[in-house]
Amino acid sequence: MSKQTPQVGFVSLGCPKNLVDSERILTQLRAEGYDIAYSYEGADLVVVNTCGFIDAAVEESLETIGEALNENGRVIVTGCLGVKEDEVRSVHPGVLAVTGPHAYEEVMRAVHAHLPAPHDPYISLVPPQGVKLTPRHYAYLKISEGCNHRCTFCIIPSLRGDLLSRPVGEVVKEAENLVNSGVRELLVVSQDTSAYGVDLKYRTDLVGGCLLKTRLKELSQALGEFQAWTRLHYVYPYPSVDDLIPLMAEELILPYLDMPLQHANRDILKAMQRPAASEKVLERIRRWREICPDLTLRSTFIVGFPGETEAQFQELLNFLEEAQLDRVGCFAYSPVEGATANALPDQVPESLKQERLARFMAVQEAISQERLTAKIGRKMIVLVDGVTEEAVIARSAADAPEIDGNVIIAGGWDLEPGDFVEVEITGSDTHDLYAEPVL
Repeated sequence: MSKQTPQVGFVSLGCPKNLVDSERILTQLRAEGYDIAYSYEGADLVVVNTCGFIDAAVEESLETIGEALNENGRVIVTGCLGVKEDEVRSVHPGVLAVTGPHAYEEVMRAVHAHLPAPHDPYISLVPPQGVKLTPRHYAYLKISEGCNHRCTFCIIPSLRGDLLSRPVGEVVKEAENLVNSGVRELLVVSQDTSAYGVDLKYRTDLVGGCLLKTRLKELSQALGEFQAWTRLHYVYPYPSVDDLIPLMAEELILPYLDMPLQHANRDILKAMQRPAASEKVLERIRRWREICPDLTLRSTFIVGFPGETEAQFQELLNFLEEAQLDRVGCFAYSPVEGATANALPDQVPESLKQERLARFMAVQEAISQERLTAKIGRKMIVLVDGVTEEAVIARSAADAPEIDGNVIIAGGWDLEPGDFVEVEITGSDTHDLYAEPVL
């Protein structure tokens, strides 16, 4: 790297949607000739892409901004916490600029103001797929911004705005560039993936010489044509989800649904302003598994929501036992500044929240372990994530990177990240599977 080339450091916090924002900003920086510094000391300035969803995320973001200021001194803040500019500047008045989420042009204007772009941009150094922060063999594909829901525990709409879907042709073209660059798994993300295209009234777009609706089913069909896995995240259980299950059974997309349900009790769901029909969800899960027996279901839940009684919590545990979900995350309710749930009566004591969280996870761990044990003896295709002298770390169709388990293949094998390999499952524990290659 030339010493005359401006160096920009970058810190990306928060969810995969934030990661995609970071990748877009980094791609633009490289397109304009900036180099990316990998230390505070080597950077002319630092961009911090923040998260502001819950108190812990706000605290982490503020600490990271402080660290960047101490180590470098020239910091631009962007991301969800950026909508609270007064709060950021009250703690760190020395930041150069503050912008909100997915504000790519504002970030670049701030960079230009404090670190002018080179006169001769190195356009040829930017690959067609842009600059990625994930390993080469998988990538997040963000299909929309924002959300039209007004869940009482969530402030995402105030941070990221209402639903704004990307045209399907633009999404498919990005996916094509990613696959052509070596990506073997596309992780479809948004705040509300099931609602994709609602704001555009599912208008048609030209894709490969054909007209395609901007709708999740049609997008999934198009992505399924690529030689890569397609995994769907944040799919709320709207009726339209039923149309996706046959695509999974046909192996066009992975038989995997990341479906945030949050609770099972009707009254709690109503207080959350969520769809309140858990009995219909159970019925649909049974039907989905009849159509696609290999379907993996991941979900997230909140315990200790204001007003949650012991009986309502027990109903949630009963739901877990009946639904037999494969992968589950759970959070004790945390009041987020600006969320309407903060004003609800009968707040649950923190000690009781934690007690319920522990009970919830104990039930789910037993379920997950049993479902993993049932896979022993099966053969499956896995995607290699990492290789050491001692073992190969891979994932099956049932495992999303960073949030689910792994398939661990003992011994040294001539494999590389991004390889697909057939294995036989030989063992399991609470989270992971153990396997050996099928020779």
